[in-house]
Amino acid sequence: MIEIANDHLSAAINPHGAELTHLRDAAGRELMSAADPAYWPRYAPLLFPAIGKTAHGTIRVDGIDYPMPKHGFARDLTFAVTDQGPSHVVFTLTDTPDTRAAYPFAFRLDVKFCLDGTTLTTEVRVTNPADTPLLAQFGFHPAFAWPLPFDQARADHRIVFDRDEAPDLAAITPDGLIAAEPRPSPLDGRTLHLADALFAEDALVWNPVASGSVAYGAATGPHLRIAFPETPRLGIWTMPGASFVCVEPWHGIADPAGFAGEYKDKPGVFEVAPGDTKVMTMSVTLVP
Repeated sequence: MIEIANDHLSAAINPHGAELTHLRDAAGRELMSAADPAYWPRYAPLLFPAIGKTAHGTIRVDGIDYPMPKHGFARDLTFAVTDQGPSHVVFTLTDTPDTRAAYPFAFRLDVKFCLDGTTLTTEVRVTNPADTPLLAQFGFHPAFAWPLPFDQARADHRIVFDRDEAPDLAAITPDGLIAAEPRPSPLDGRTLHLADALFAEDALVWNPVASGSVAYGAATGPHLRIAFPETPRLGIWTMPGASFVCVEPWHGIADPAGFAGEYKDKPGVFEVAPGDTKVMTMSVTLVP
């Protein structure tokens, strides 16, 4: 584990997947999931170069099908540590013959974790080193403790959006694809009152999301402000009964049911021109 800290927060990141595993306040209270294997054994995987499931377990590039696991492969690979200081660290993943067998693109994926006051920012840079366009999806998938460790009841926790949202959400089919028909949003105004029953049919998916940030916590006491200015979709998910809730900013989404097109036409895929970089950030701020 790589650890970073300042006077307000400390964080630990596993180079395997460049996965944030701990985020603690100055008193040492844990803000992240415990990764209980009875529910979900991960903490905050990074989703690249695909989000969710593909219709046939593959992506098609120029007429050729390549195997692609759910949420891509970056979360299961070890990143190099390319820069480090007391309150920041940078992890880097580049393409290899193995990645090109599943994803025929050259890429450099840099993930920087930086603590500044009561904020942890994760900055992701997707760089195209080739002379042809790079196609990709990217998503964050952090699991926060539910309840947070501030002596508030689990049932009192909520997520408040910073803007009004559409009345419908994307629905997920039993095999993990995006259904043709939407589902009604459970928002009460801008507030999602968290309850296990919300997730009986998988994640809640805002496609797109109007908000650039949400506040998570109980109505009183400290809470987390989670900001995601560059990612146009948002998933919220847990396993009913688990002690975590995931707030997932995405630039991409699972395949629509029946999708059989090229990867470039998969919803949410972005293009990075030769030599260019696309930057996406997520920040988590502990608000007293």
